[in-house]
Amino acid sequence: MEISHIEHIGIAVESLEQAIPFYEKVLGLKCYSIEEVADQKVKTAFFMVGQTKIELLEATSPESSIAKFIEKKGPGMHHMAFAVKNIEGALKEAEEKGVKLIDAAPRGGAEGLSIAFLHPKSTNSVLTELCEDKNK
Repeated sequence: MEISHIEHIGIAVESLEQAIPFYEKVLGLKCYSIEEVADQKVKTAFFMVGQTKIELLEATSPESSIAKFIEKKGPGMHHMAFAVKNIEGALKEAEEKGVKLIDAAPRGGAEGLSIAFLHPKSTNSVLTELCEDKNK
């Protein structure tokens, strides 16, 4: 698996409207994009910190994984995402090494990335996302 960098850190929030001001006014970051990913029932807001992004995630439906996460654990860090080359190959390699996959094949994510999640039971309890920008 060829990881180039931490693509983003995902943080579950109850409200983007309430969370964004902390990142902008306290930390001095600039929200450069807000996007809804309808099939994942989530609305995202992105901030750059060097080469890494912070992704805030707000549920748009009680059935979304973010709503369920917040209900169970409260707002906070949701996942760590790594940029990879050849996401299909990375998933195959992870599975061959005994990692349980949430996504057997990549799907569309925010910012046009191909994404797939590895199950936290196989990743030391950290929900891990693999991302590939197929446009690069």
